[in-house]
Amino acid sequence: MARESGRTIGRRTVLQGSAAASAALALPAAASGVAAAAAPAQALSGRPSARWGVQTGDVTTSSGLVWVRSDRPARMIVETSATESFARPHRWQGPLLGPGTDFTGRTALHGLPSGSQVHYRVLLADPEDPRRTGEPVYGTFRTVPERRKGVRFVWSGDLAGQGWGIDPDRGGYRVFEEMRRRNPDFFLCSGDNIYADGPLTETVKLPDGSTWRNIMTPEKSKVAETLDEYRGNFRYNLLDANLRRFHAEVPSITQWDDHEVLNNWYPGEILADDRYTEKNVNVLASHARQAFAEYFPISTLRPDASGRVYRVRHHGPLLDVFVLDCRTYRDANSPGRQPEDTQGILGAEQLSWLKRELSRSRAVWKVIACDMPLGLVVPDGASDFEAVAQGDPGAPLGRELQLAELLRHIKHQKITGTVWLTADVHYTSAQHYDPSRAAFKDFAPFWEFVTGPLNAGAFPAVKLDGTFGPEQPFVKAPDRANVSPAEGYQFYGEVEIDGDSGELTVRLLEVGGTVLYTKALRPGLVGQ
Repeated sequence: MARESGRTIGRRTVLQGSAAASAALALPAAASGVAAAAAPAQALSGRPSARWGVQTGDVTTSSGLVWVRSDRPARMIVETSATESFARPHRWQGPLLGPGTDFTGRTALHGLPSGSQVHYRVLLADPEDPRRTGEPVYGTFRTVPERRKGVRFVWSGDLAGQGWGIDPDRGGYRVFEEMRRRNPDFFLCSGDNIYADGPLTETVKLPDGSTWRNIMTPEKSKVAETLDEYRGNFRYNLLDANLRRFHAEVPSITQWDDHEVLNNWYPGEILADDRYTEKNVNVLASHARQAFAEYFPISTLRPDASGRVYRVRHHGPLLDVFVLDCRTYRDANSPGRQPEDTQGILGAEQLSWLKRELSRSRAVWKVIACDMPLGLVVPDGASDFEAVAQGDPGAPLGRELQLAELLRHIKHQKITGTVWLTADVHYTSAQHYDPSRAAFKDFAPFWEFVTGPLNAGAFPAVKLDGTFGPEQPFVKAPDRANVSPAEGYQFYGEVEIDGDSGELTVRLLEVGGTVLYTKALRPGLVGQ
């Protein structure tokens, strides 16, 4: 397609436009397994540096949010241009970056032309002498078109989990370069952006006798408890050049799941884990939430962590993306057999918001980005359950009651075009839910697609719960736990919506570019 070719060339040229910028994006050397570049910002000689790259998010028809981190106090400045030459740039004065936000900052761009490629560069200026600026870091993104036009995006989750961090000898996070080359309009990250509860070791022996060698930082040598340790987990991933290059070209829609705090957490939990000196999960979650807010361009969350993760992003007439938060408002993990459960996995307020926004949506397709699967039985210990399903194929109980209420609302309000996307379970699959197979029948058929991990351990498939009648036409998973990225089983998904017909096509891919499964859905049809 001509659009693909033009955008790819333009983006690459921008990133190659400055030798200094390319040097700033180089992966730190890891001969000793320790990355000095992970050190927190501090008073340094020279000019401010943005070696953690740039990101964009919350892109609309006329705006976008640009993110950067400095290595010292600095003023953030963004320049935008319609061309790569930056002959007549528009300058945006950003915030002063300091220790209160771990030297991160975001600048909102407004008044941009719709459906257009925007080239930008971020400069960091010395607060005492604005003439002293570091080398610019370049990026580009495309604003959302106002008119009906094709959309393509990728999604996945689960990064640096189960002991598998950045191994530069194996190319680092190769999946991000592969996804970048597919030239998506945006990336939907379905959670587990970090593994704050998963310390790394410098080396791991693999079944074939070879060695996985992790880049190491102090924050990745223990479980995260303090705000600075959570911040260090987010900084760690940005040591990877593939991820920084991807961020510079592909806007993100980011949600969180459990490992941004710790495995299977819920509000009010008190830990019995000897690795933690802080046992109150609410305290840990507050640190994690602030670090998460600092390290991603999300306008509904401020760096002080006020605001919310759940939100809806509009992408023209064809697509709305409803980003859920299945962590902040959930009830405690349990056997899930209670006959009443108003809190559920979303909380009452978020559920009301979702029903209201789905009813308001006029988009052809309504993608519900859920950080947990619906009909997959995800256990938490011997008797409790982590997601919605709890293994009983009968009438809805526990958290299933909330899902039943939502699905009933979608049917009765005649809301069409809902598709669920998720990650979490570390394999890839497709589920079709149909009331003809279900114990609960008051809903319209729909599809759910699962993918991931990006760079983490892969795990065997879990069982299906029959309450909502799932059928699984495709699944690919290993037959043993914690299979390393070196052995494969690393997955992502791609969604493409045709601008003319409105047909939505989902592809499930394995790293290496193999398309494992494809499903095309036509707009307005039920039960396809």
